[in-house]
Amino acid sequence: MLSLAVLFGYVASFLLIIALLVNNDLKFRWFSVGGNIAFILYGSILQAIPVLITNVILLALNVFYLWKVYTRKENFELIEFKGEEKLVNKFLAFYSADITGFFPAFKATEMENNLNFVVLRDLVMANMFSASINGDGDAEIILNYTLLRYRDYKVGRFIFEKERDFLISKGIKKIVYKNVFNKSHLAFLKVMGFQQQVNMGQYWYKNL
Repeated sequence: MLSLAVLFGYVASFLLIIALLVNNDLKFRWFSVGGNIAFILYGSILQAIPVLITNVILLALNVFYLWKVYTRKENFELIEFKGEEKLVNKFLAFYSADITGFFPAFKATEMENNLNFVVLRDLVMANMFSASINGDGDAEIILNYTLLRYRDYKVGRFIFEKERDFLISKGIKKIVYKNVFNKSHLAFLKVMGFQQQVNMGQYWYKNL
């Protein structure tokens, strides 16, 4: 039992260290929950009452915070733009380094004549989207960048599910990513229901 307690202690410590390293509030809470549960098991085995009580309280706080996040009603709004607006240029310049990690070949000049819009989340610019639409209704994504603190899939679901009719009204039949460079971005596409096409070049797509 002692070795099992030590294992839970190491797991708890590891999860809490990871929680402190991540730069996303939601991930921080989930890793903290894992660490709290491991410490509760650790404290239960060793009858370490202070450890047990502390982590039961922390677990309750973390679960309460997660419940608030997942049940909170937020306002989402989609606003189109042309690409020459000063605010758009400032946004792209400020987040250029992070954007490069997801869309390394992106250039602002490519947004001309594209379908361009931003997604506001409680009046905060959370996402910038740009796609080139061809005659077959394929929308090649040039940019679909979401701010780090909003990467909880809500923006993606708003674009591809709630605003599906809007995308269709623009003549889009299929959303296409020709190149995916980032592992977390790939995970996002899978959650959003994108599929990989390998017969005619490797790309990811989603039919509307």
